Amino acid sequence: MITKFAVALAVVPVLIYAYAEGPDPGYASVPSESDCTSCHRGTLNSGPGNVKVAFPNGLTYSPGVKQHLVLTIQDPSQQRWGFELTARQANSTQTEAGSFMPGSDGFTQVICSSPNALPSILPCSATAPLEYIEHSFKGTRPGQTGSATFEFDWTPPASNAGNVVVYVAGNAANGDGGLFGDHIYSASYTLTPAASGSGNPAITRVENAAGFQATIAPGAWLDIRGTNLASTTDTWGKAVVNGVLPTQLDGVSVTIGGKPAFIYFVSPTQINALAPLDVGTGNVQVVVSNKGIISNAANAVVDQFSPACFLWPGSYVVATRQDFSLAVKSAEFQGLTTTPAKPGDILILWGTGFGPTNPLPPNGKVVPVNPVHNVVDQPVVAIGGVTAKFFGGALASGSAGLYQLAIQVPSLADGDWPVSIHVGGVSTPAGALLTVRK
Repeated sequence: MITKFAVALAVVPVLIYAYAEGPDPGYASVPSESDCTSCHRGTLNSGPGNVKVAFPNGLTYSPGVKQHLVLTIQDPSQQRWGFELTARQANSTQTEAGSFMPGSDGFTQVICSSPNALPSILPCSATAPLEYIEHSFKGTRPGQTGSATFEFDWTPPASNAGNVVVYVAGNAANGDGGLFGDHIYSASYTLTPAASGSGNPAITRVENAAGFQATIAPGAWLDIRGTNLASTTDTWGKAVVNGVLPTQLDGVSVTIGGKPAFIYFVSPTQINALAPLDVGTGNVQVVVSNKGIISNAANAVVDQFSPACFLWPGSYVVATRQDFSLAVKSAEFQGLTTTPAKPGDILILWGTGFGPTNPLPPNGKVVPVNPVHNVVDQPVVAIGGVTAKFFGGALASGSAGLYQLAIQVPSLADGDWPVSIHVGGVSTPAGALLTVRK
């Protein structure tokens, strides 16, 4: 699936394309089709890696409701990447099931064909109804070792089509331009229709999106959980225009104390939103509207401070060095080299809810580069019970509601040490950790 050129056989030169620009249709491991081993010599699924697809709603689909899929190819020694994926009705491998939309990063593209026919040009037509999504030339990422991910959207059939099977073939290539040494992996997933049922959106809880404490703060990120909160899964990726944050996403809106919040992520069971700066403090009501249908009013408490660090799996704080390299324990992320913090390192801790800044950021807009929006109240940061030197804190420019706190790691023995930050009379939730290695 990734470009290789060869070879002369007998007296007839044969050009074998393995498609850095993406393979032809029919290489996604669908029964009766191919799986890329016809171009990349080797035995299917014989390498040390795999190809996997993550589905946001588990192995179910709601007719016509878009899902954001994340495909990962892993192989510890390989360094170029490709894939092809398609969805078919379980009772007919030659019947398409839904449609695909490439991600905005340029790593993926969509092609079409009819059974046993040459590819057609988008959009898919009645004469070429089978749709595939695959890597683009940019998506091959030569030289990237260990793994690669591809993100894109799949919209299931508009009506219940019974079980749907998603087929995928992935290529973990060695990047040498030859026919051998690449590893081809395949997988398939059977998705069942979600149980039908309509109902009003219902909120079950409202929390800080980083620390999951009950108190929220003006201009900070919050997490809303419940049922029927949205009819699709989406982010604001295409909805932020000229730095203005959306108050509605796919028909979903949120009010906090009667003020519109800014919607980053929606799904049937979860919403992530940014609280408006003018929400005030005290007891407020949070309400979700899904395509005009109003939820119950959930009670929440707003304080000027609701500090929390964002966390990696295992409750490790999201911390970077000044060059933005990750300060996290070794081997925390497969295929990514990471280095733990050491005493004396200057780190940036990332969080939300650390209180007012001077000047205040524009309400409902991306934080500008200038001026710097410094925190008004200086946090006290302790690691392993030892106070860390604090250099300053500010909102991250080009983002919203995201705080950067610059500190120096104190002298500590090797270990996983608790991180606590105190500001405005409030402390971050217990349990956050930082790995220190000398």
